[in-house]
Amino acid sequence: MEANPRNTGRLPAAFLTPGSSSFLDFLGEHAPELLPGKRAVPVVQGSFEAPHGTTIVAVTFPGGVVLAGDRRATMGNMIAQRDIEKVFPADEYSAVGIAGTAGLAVEMVKLFQLELEHFEKVEGAQLSLEGKANRLSTMIRGNLGMAMQGLAVVPLFAGYDVDRGKGRIFSYDVTGGRSEEQGFAATGSGSVFARGSLKKLYRDDLTEEQVVTLVIQALYDAADDDSATGGPDVARRIYPLVTVITDEGVRRLTEEESSEVARSVVERRLDQPDGPRAALL
Repeated sequence: MEANPRNTGRLPAAFLTPGSSSFLDFLGEHAPELLPGKRAVPVVQGSFEAPHGTTIVAVTFPGGVVLAGDRRATMGNMIAQRDIEKVFPADEYSAVGIAGTAGLAVEMVKLFQLELEHFEKVEGAQLSLEGKANRLSTMIRGNLGMAMQGLAVVPLFAGYDVDRGKGRIFSYDVTGGRSEEQGFAATGSGSVFARGSLKKLYRDDLTEEQVVTLVIQALYDAADDDSATGGPDVARRIYPLVTVITDEGVRRLTEEESSEVARSVVERRLDQPDGPRAALL
């Protein structure tokens, strides 16, 4: 797949050969060494730490789904980065949040974005949301060798299903196993605490605004008990990244919007440090 040595400006033959509408299949056939899962990992003596990102939460509501993530990346017991981005649009109607080895996760997201764009250009139509979830599952499975060496990537995928007219959430394990979640989901080291918060406060009739507050409450609870999860940093003006996906497409909340909700949550926590209470019955 090398460029024409005569420098005529013509594309290599590989680009003009009919084949699969999958960019991953194309890359695997013509340049497999460029796929993250195909690279050889050098043998390292002793412990090795790479920046890891957590925590991601997603919640559905009538009309769509909200995907959000905190901003902290850790490397062992150290904070590697305070303002990392963990939530990315995948295409017009879907987004993916990353947890796990940060560098590999970001690279996987870029490949996933390219995979969906390539399919749409070749086929002239978008993949179904189910198809997108399956493609991401294949990519995670291709990273299994890295995961077995401690470089795992475990994303959370959410999108608006234009065929069903509702938001949907898909979670994964390190082997690429895929599960559709009902109502809400969380992944990452703080997911246990975030999921507990969501479980107590979630209702299926919440509005978009209420769900945005709910995911920030859940991330706050995760940060309260998990050192790898970062809460709203008012001093540095670093707030969770929140993405809303509806029939109008993907929309990331502006810094002003997310900071307003985060500040209101922090202010309420001054009176209720453990957060809002759910009804017993």
